[in-house]
Amino acid sequence: MLRPDLVQALRRRRPLLHCVSNQVSANDCANLALAVGASPMMAAAAEEMEEITALSDATVLNTGTPEGARFAACRICAAASARLGRPLVLDPVGVGASTWRLAEVGRLLEAGRPTILRVNLGEARALAHLAGREQGVDSVDRAGPAERLAAARTLARALGTTVLLTGEEDLVTDGHRAWRVRGGSSQMTRVTGTGCMLSVLCGAFAAVTEDGLAAAVTAAAFWKRCAALAETRSGTLGPGSFRVALLDAAGTLTDLTGDVEEL
Repeated sequence: MLRPDLVQALRRRRPLLHCVSNQVSANDCANLALAVGASPMMAAAAEEMEEITALSDATVLNTGTPEGARFAACRICAAASARLGRPLVLDPVGVGASTWRLAEVGRLLEAGRPTILRVNLGEARALAHLAGREQGVDSVDRAGPAERLAAARTLARALGTTVLLTGEEDLVTDGHRAWRVRGGSSQMTRVTGTGCMLSVLCGAFAAVTEDGLAAAVTAAAFWKRCAALAETRSGTLGPGSFRVALLDAAGTLTDLTGDVEEL
């Protein structure tokens, strides 16, 4: 399911990627999209969401730093993507942090089903109404591989979508088939927004293939490969240098390989 050919397809086609991002990671998300070959548009006003969604090859919605107006804009994007048959990626950041945020993400899911849903374990459990715990926007749940896979599959089946469950090992499933992606770097936890950036990668790859599962697996493997290269290149210089090295790796990586296993 790993599709190395999608890297060159992305750089050749330069798809327009609409990102409704959060305030913390918007700049890094835009720069990452540019680095891998996409053309980012970071519009946020509800008044232009339908028109921009129609112009875009894929849309990425991020619910971090939420507010009512942003959720309203996201619902317009989701509905337009569903109507037009365009790829939609949803990153429900910290969805279990408050009852309001969970309810708003629920309304967003009713507006349009995402092609790819990128979550951590706490977010997956909150959306599946399982017993999860959240601390801010970070997952504090601990679970073994079988439990993590069960949570991802439950959510994928419930929502009829591809779920990318991130962690030390990423899991990708449509509720039936599943892949595990290993690798990366522990330094990723020292840089904010790396999950948001992975969601952008999912949107970029989804823009050049109709196979959402392949797009998610390829995005996960690509990002872990970038993280491993960034760790090697930045050495002991610290998280600032690692962050820059991540973008450098994303912009120069051509020989995509990954520790990807079908489960």
